[in-house]
Amino acid sequence: MQEARLYWALEIAHQGGITPIRKSILKQIHFHLIGICGTAMASLAGMLKSQGHRVTGSDKNVYPPMSLELERLGIPVETPFRAENLQPSPDVVVVGNAQSRGNPEVEYMLNAKLNYVSMPQVIKEHFIRGKHSIVVAGTHGKTSTTSLLAWTMETAGLNPSFLIGGVAENFGSSFRVTDSKYFVIEGDEYDTAYFDKGPKFMHYMPDTAILNNVEYDHTDIYPSLDAIKLAFRRFINLIPSNGTLVAGSDSPNVTEMLSAAFCPVESFATDSEARWQAADITYSPDGTAFTAIHDGKEFGNFKTPLAGRFNVRNCLAVIAVCHSLGVKTDAIAEGLKTFKSVKRRMEVRGVVNGVTVIDDFAHHPTAVKETLEGIKQKYVGKRIIAVYEPRSWASRNKAFQHDFESAFDPADYIVIAPIFEAFRIDESIRLNTTELVAAIAKRGKPAFEIDGAETIIAHLKPLLKSDDVVVIMSNGGFGGIHEKLLGALGT
Repeated sequence: MQEARLYWALEIAHQGGITPIRKSILKQIHFHLIGICGTAMASLAGMLKSQGHRVTGSDKNVYPPMSLELERLGIPVETPFRAENLQPSPDVVVVGNAQSRGNPEVEYMLNAKLNYVSMPQVIKEHFIRGKHSIVVAGTHGKTSTTSLLAWTMETAGLNPSFLIGGVAENFGSSFRVTDSKYFVIEGDEYDTAYFDKGPKFMHYMPDTAILNNVEYDHTDIYPSLDAIKLAFRRFINLIPSNGTLVAGSDSPNVTEMLSAAFCPVESFATDSEARWQAADITYSPDGTAFTAIHDGKEFGNFKTPLAGRFNVRNCLAVIAVCHSLGVKTDAIAEGLKTFKSVKRRMEVRGVVNGVTVIDDFAHHPTAVKETLEGIKQKYVGKRIIAVYEPRSWASRNKAFQHDFESAFDPADYIVIAPIFEAFRIDESIRLNTTELVAAIAKRGKPAFEIDGAETIIAHLKPLLKSDDVVVIMSNGGFGGIHEKLLGALGT
């Protein structure tokens, strides 16, 4: 394998402080990624391999789409976590943010004093430094907006490198490394690693940033909305004075923190005053059309196959960024028009006997409601069956008990699965799914709490009829329910 260059300007956290690693040029490096099946970690694995490095990894659970991506890339994945996976010792261990003390590989790594770093450290020093960094941040819409931006820049000939928290269907990948000066990355506000509790996006050196919206989320690491706002305010404060902030001004929390910006701000919104607005929005089974308004003047007419008002906002953010980069209007329009989607974002997994089965990553109550509203706008007049698994830390927290009650309003029939690994969250702060189902039913919708993919399928199969749309929402594998349901509908 050809020699690959790695400039070690990385920093490794130790108990005694931050110690810089010496700068050196090495031949093929062996990276081992603990928690490799996370969307960003799997993407990083592919990026490192594209530069000629040897990459291995391990994880507790392996499921699509990232398991398929790693298989396609020829990257071996070991399961479960074992000390033996680090023998012989790799050159660098990359520790995923979901890993903590007690993981046998983490314990072996520390005992053997192996060289370890976080994922964002590798990305910052090995891929972003020296590039024009475009970071897409916010509570909702990061993956879709990052994918849409990367594709629109691609159609304009900018050939960007990118790292996305999902598989962008236009590229058939969640990452790409090019010689372009642009690097587009999804900016996650979740913490970096067990040894670095700051947000990932603090490592990404934004020149241009999108801040879509800010709401309370990640209840396991942020004690309050104020803590979330502080993290995003610090992110805004990283943008240099010659950079650009594209901000969703219909998010009150975003508007409140714009004073932290030392750079020009391009605001966008669909239903409030902003520099970028959308008018004449029309929805159809084929997608959405709208007119973009910039500083009160018509900028252009755009079409997208995406559904929902929230995706119009995503499009406005992309238009604003591309305009700031000098992309022509017709090139922007072509990118929006030809964008496909991202796996697990309103992804149609199949249609059997007239029943459409859709997979979506939504887990926060706002995302659940926006997803269902988008589906309802796209599939006008059809019955919408929502199947939801509370799996993320935030969705399992009773802080959102009331918000979830109205989140399912756009659906016609609702099934709530039990909380995933409920034992991991104390009952005193745990979402009460029984009360949630009762509250949804009081709003006039059939609602049921059903345990397990097979049981849910057995419940739904005799009820489903042609033209029904089943929207399955989970940020995990959900017991393979999508393919199992499609299989059952075909028998």
